[in-house]
Amino acid sequence: MAAHLKDIWSYPLATTPELIHGYISAGLECTHLHVEGDGQHFNAVIVSPAFAGKRPIQRHQVVYAVLGDRMREEIHALSMKTLTPEEYQG
Repeated sequence: MAAHLKDIWSYPLATTPELIHGYISAGLECTHLHVEGDGQHFNAVIVSPAFAGKRPIQRHQVVYAVLGDRMREEIHALSMKTLTPEEYQG
C-alpha cells in the first residue's frame, strides 16, 4: 500500500449520530433511542428498562460505561435525556 494511503487509514473516522446510536444500542437494551449531532456535540434521548430505580447521574454512568473509552477519544460532548419506558410513555 502506498505510504500516503496508509496514513489516511490511520486517522479515526468522524463520529456520527449513527455511530453513537450503534455503540449505545449494542451495549444497552433500549426501547427508544434517538441521537443527533454535528460531529462534535451530540444529543441523545435514551429509553431503557435498565434505568429503573436509578437516579439521573446513575443512568448517565450506565451510558458512559457502555461507551467506554469512546467518551474520551471520539465523543467530545454528549447531552443525554435518560428515561425508563414508563417515564417515556407518561
